[in-house]
Amino acid sequence: MPLAHSDTRTDDRAQPWHGVMVATALPFREDLSVDYDAYADHVRHLVRNGCDGVVPNGSLGEYQTLTDVERAQVLRTAVEAAGSGARVMAGVAAYGSAGSRRWAEQAAEAGVGSVLLLPPNAYRADADAVRAHYAEVAGVGLPVVAYNNPHDTRVDLTPELLARLHADGSIVAVKEFSGDVRRAYEIAELAPGLDVLIGADDVLLELAVAGAVGWIAGYPNALPQACVALYRAAVELDLDRALPLYRALHPLLRWDSRTEFVQAIKLSMDLAGRVGGGCRPPRSALTTEQRAAVTLATEKALAHGLR
Repeated sequence: MPLAHSDTRTDDRAQPWHGVMVATALPFREDLSVDYDAYADHVRHLVRNGCDGVVPNGSLGEYQTLTDVERAQVLRTAVEAAGSGARVMAGVAAYGSAGSRRWAEQAAEAGVGSVLLLPPNAYRADADAVRAHYAEVAGVGLPVVAYNNPHDTRVDLTPELLARLHADGSIVAVKEFSGDVRRAYEIAELAPGLDVLIGADDVLLELAVAGAVGWIAGYPNALPQACVALYRAAVELDLDRALPLYRALHPLLRWDSRTEFVQAIKLSMDLAGRVGGGCRPPRSALTTEQRAAVTLATEKALAHGLR
């Protein structure tokens, strides 16, 4: 097993959006208020165990259910606990471009290294609206990572559109969550300077082989050391190390692409001895069958020494 790293280790990434950036789950107390102390401890735990940084206020962090005050405090907590703003990529999604810009401005004040931005998701925006949206947020001055999730937003950041956004100077990278790993090659052809980041846990190996330089990750919340070891082996194209780990972890990694990904990852955290806990409505508890499947896969991974 890989050894845990110190949270004072040198950050040797070429860019602050590179490496294993964990989309952090957010712990709540029994009354569903945010447990900022537990969240700070979780961020420190991830960095200590080899993760390069964290992504607060994403879907896994249930940002849609947070008040403005909570969302701002989550970001401040992440920056302080990570020990450096360069280790933080702030989620800045909002229904309107003005709202996303305000969150990006707040992220800039907090000193983060980059921001993660969905396209407009209140309606099916056309290419011109998408370009205007990203240009508005890029105007704040922070590096913007686009988040392509056509399943939820119904707006597809195709390779052609990503190339235009990159040529506009609006984005530096894309979190690719379409599930179509073939796109990585087309993105490299159309926008060779645009970084591709792994956006779904269950296509990690395929996108790493295709040249991804980062992973906005879900399952390191529960098993950081094993996931970091998998990522490092994958991007180094060391398949002798990567394939056995990928096969062992894939029954869990595929939950990241399912509707119940937040509940599944939090359950795995609980089973691994971390603070996962419940979710805010409208997310409901896993069904008996789902809970059994996640429990079985997590306990099997833990029994094999994956942490």
